[in-house]
Amino acid sequence: MTKEKKRGFFSWLGLGRQEEEQTEQPQAAEQQQDMAQPQDNDVPVVSEVHAETPNDEPDVQTEVHSAQVPEEPAAVQPESPRVVDVVETAETVDRAEAQASPEAQDTLLSQDVLPSQDSADEQAITEVAEHVVEPVAQEQERPTKEGFFARLKRSLVKTRENLGSGFIGLFRGKKIDDDLFEELEEQLLIADVGVETTRKIIADLTKQASRKQLKDADALLVKLKEEMGAILNKVDEPLNIDGKTHYVILMVGVNGVGKTTTIGKLARQFQAQGKSVMLAAGDTFRAAAVEQLQVWGQRNNVAVVAQHTGADSASVIFDAIQAAKARGADVLIADTAGRLQNKTHLMEELKKIVRVMKKLDESAPHEIMLTLDASTGQNAVSQAKLFNDAVGLTGITLTKLDGTAKGGVIFAIADQFGIPIRYIGVGEGIDDLRPFKADDFIEALFARED
Repeated sequence: MTKEKKRGFFSWLGLGRQEEEQTEQPQAAEQQQDMAQPQDNDVPVVSEVHAETPNDEPDVQTEVHSAQVPEEPAAVQPESPRVVDVVETAETVDRAEAQASPEAQDTLLSQDVLPSQDSADEQAITEVAEHVVEPVAQEQERPTKEGFFARLKRSLVKTRENLGSGFIGLFRGKKIDDDLFEELEEQLLIADVGVETTRKIIADLTKQASRKQLKDADALLVKLKEEMGAILNKVDEPLNIDGKTHYVILMVGVNGVGKTTTIGKLARQFQAQGKSVMLAAGDTFRAAAVEQLQVWGQRNNVAVVAQHTGADSASVIFDAIQAAKARGADVLIADTAGRLQNKTHLMEELKKIVRVMKKLDESAPHEIMLTLDASTGQNAVSQAKLFNDAVGLTGITLTKLDGTAKGGVIFAIADQFGIPIRYIGVGEGIDDLRPFKADDFIEALFARED
């Protein structure tokens, strides 16, 4: 009987097993045919194996590996002489291997990739290799585009914990009394609605309750929603640039509130309305400000008027207004350096910029927009007051409402200053800066959780 052929590296992985099974019968038939042939047919085969000394260990190993791993078993033909050579060579090598020294056999065993002792692991690996199934490509569902109201509702989730729908748990199962109004007052202050605005809201609700106009806590929640909605309705006035030529917007604010990013998003929105836009890099103090604005200009294919870092901001904006008029641009948005509201000399520089702009156009700037970070809470109220006193604000953009629980500051700003809130930012995307609508904001704030 012919010895079983020693399994090589690929046989451990289960590869070639089917080919071996397919060629097993033809090989057995060929072996019997070879046994019946004259002895002179075996001479060339034996000479191939014993051309070198049988005890030479490296050569034996080489022949073993060549016999174990045929190059293309699937292409073997039954009557091919080459197949006979391979079979006879394997038998001869097996006999030579049996006669080899114990050291050679140890060397052969040590060079196997997987130890023969781990038969259970070998069988598991073979089964895994045999049962590998190609993953079936499935068509993924296209994500549905989320509407702005849904994004607004999702972005105000932290603010709703203290305001809006957060009141539902506060009012549930309670009667209207002084303790309830104290808890409501505390909740409003936590949400940064502000002391003065909170007192106004509580006073109005107390009057309604004393007149027996509020029957239960649910009626109180409805009335609270109306009171807060009335505060925001006073500042619900979108920016209108239609019918005006060379409309100039001056952006002001402290450092890090998102002025430059807001400018880039506004430029994209004005372009979508069919307006031609230009940008002025008036922030010459921060080194990266000019480059950042130029990147936004490249994205939107918008011209940017800029000078070197440290140049006079007023002169940059002066040149930008002249260039906008020469090119017939519909809108010019001018950036300015971020400045703390308590730095008097920096606030005086803003006044200088406004004076220079009026030399070219008496009505310029047509909009002085303050950018506020909602996460700063009551500090935003202080910024609005000092910037308004310095240059007279005509609009406010409130950014970063999506990442803070202090969104109640919008009520304090609206109540104390009455300055129109033009835009709100609820995310980093270009579409996440939207015109402010008081009704949508209140509905998203008081929306019940699903």
